[in-house]
Amino acid sequence: MIKILCKFVQDEFDLFTSATGVFTKMNIPKQIQYWIDTAADDLHTAEVLLNNKKVLHALFFCHLCIEKAIKAHIVRCTSKTPVRSHNLQYLIGITDITLTDDEKDFCALLMTYHLEGRYPENYPDTPSLLNAEEILTKTKSLFQCFRKKL
Repeated sequence: MIKILCKFVQDEFDLFTSATGVFTKMNIPKQIQYWIDTAADDLHTAEVLLNNKKVLHALFFCHLCIEKAIKAHIVRCTSKTPVRSHNLQYLIGITDITLTDDEKDFCALLMTYHLEGRYPENYPDTPSLLNAEEILTKTKSLFQCFRKKL
């Protein structure tokens, strides 16, 4: 009986179980707003970092911004908590968003700055400040595009 009830509820909502075993319904609009608001914060952080010439860290936050904007769409499309992945191409595939070839290439570029480079063998080369500013501008544009599609 409990399995049937859980299956029914899980089909309708993405569920979380607290330590006490209590099920709660996910608030979809609130989750979407969380992802888009934190993406906007990350975009602002990227801008501040770039203004202070912290190029790689700024580009990491550009990646994070786009990742979170995509995760807002995952919630919209699936009514579920997004998977714990940072791969932009994989995450886009979970949504109904269609990217242009240029946007796909840009997401692939951002993956360079996801900073698996916390480990020396994966640390990316630092682009020029001018190139980083172009990446920030493209990030802003793609973020606005994702935001409008919500």
